[in-house]
Amino acid sequence: MVVPERLRHPLTAVALTLLLTVPWVISDLAGYVDSYTPGTVVVVAGVAVLGASFLLAWGAETAEKDVPRAFAIAVLAVLAVAPEYAVDALYAWNAGSGGATAAACQDLSAATIEAAATPLAEACHDANLAVANMTGANRILIGLGWSGIALFTLFRAGSGADSAVERGGGLFSSRVTLDPDIATEIAFLFLATMWAFLVPVGGGIDIVDMLVLVGLYVAYIAIIIQGDVEAEEQHGGVPAYFQAKARKLRVPVVLFLFGYSGLMIFSAVEPFAHGLEELGQGFGIPSFFMIQWIAPLASESPELIVVAYLVNKARSTAGFNALISSKLNQWTLLIGTLVLVYSLGLGTYGTLPFDQKQAAEIWITAAQSYFAIAILVNFNISVGEAVTLLVLFLSQVGLEFVIIRDVVPLPFSSYELLIGFTAIYLAIGTALFATRWNALQRLFRRLVTTARIALGREKRPQPND
Repeated sequence: MVVPERLRHPLTAVALTLLLTVPWVISDLAGYVDSYTPGTVVVVAGVAVLGASFLLAWGAETAEKDVPRAFAIAVLAVLAVAPEYAVDALYAWNAGSGGATAAACQDLSAATIEAAATPLAEACHDANLAVANMTGANRILIGLGWSGIALFTLFRAGSGADSAVERGGGLFSSRVTLDPDIATEIAFLFLATMWAFLVPVGGGIDIVDMLVLVGLYVAYIAIIIQGDVEAEEQHGGVPAYFQAKARKLRVPVVLFLFGYSGLMIFSAVEPFAHGLEELGQGFGIPSFFMIQWIAPLASESPELIVVAYLVNKARSTAGFNALISSKLNQWTLLIGTLVLVYSLGLGTYGTLPFDQKQAAEIWITAAQSYFAIAILVNFNISVGEAVTLLVLFLSQVGLEFVIIRDVVPLPFSSYELLIGFTAIYLAIGTALFATRWNALQRLFRRLVTTARIALGREKRPQPND
């Protein structure tokens, strides 16, 4: 069957993708969403998120003609995970407005807080949820995102050419090679990860954490925005069509694609996540587990869709760039701004409190990040490394569910489980860093050079240098 030329036109693809968002726009503006069943909300909002993800990806690819690719991807990453910020900000605000200070929460028993039996207990519970949702989202990005995209890249390479894929002799030796230009992202992520280990030591998330973590992200953006616009990568379809237009048309198109997709993602993902939560609770899944894992999975879905789209176009490096950029902004901006939102809700400056279990959640999240950086420090990830990331993540979440549901008796508590997996991640990560110490040194030397160029203290290398 021959497809008519007009149906293969890039604008047809844009129009059809926009149509995916129309049911949600109508439902939201007309106020129909409140009367929908959870299943209907999941379908309507989920389809809108799917459409918005494609628009966002097209916007980022088109923008690469006018701005450094790393900056375009950083904007994509922020927009794609904006709903995660909204969910966490809501819990942090509720914790502050409810008066959940460290001193007040310490006077309540763990059972009282878990049951949210009083307004203060509910506020303390929300403070824990803000941390749980944040750590869940960060571990999903690596445990499912990095590992899943690496495996999908290798699978996709079997049906098409991808220069980033290196085939090895054994089942687990094939690997995805990454562009060394992502050294800046990896180096800043390493610095943020090292600081994250210290966050629980202060008894909560405070202004020092905000200044350090937000400062790291601001420094990162200041460096990458000074980069050159890369030599044009071969695009096809919608991005190629818009890139061929004059700049006075192309820039408004990019702004529209970013703005509209960001608005759709921001408005649709939270109801999508809540719909999934209600469906899960209907099957007997505990609400805390849903908020830590299912809601973040829903809020991360735009990012995962965009990355899968890029990998499917044999742009695995751009896909990994997007995932690493998302991890970096969540591991810096998201954590750092929680104390600001909490303090606004409290009406005065305060430290966002959390219990012992959430301290362990931060440690295991930092340890997973530490291990993942050890994998990528030499700019590649093998099948074996991707599978290890995935298995460790799934086994910890699975055991956590067994403990929460008391499916079978286990000889350790949830807290002990988190500490145990933290030790595993740290041990494997440290072993990798020991064998890749030179790679880590080269990574930071490259960061220093990039920063000096951005500050004008060193000349940018010319192609013939």
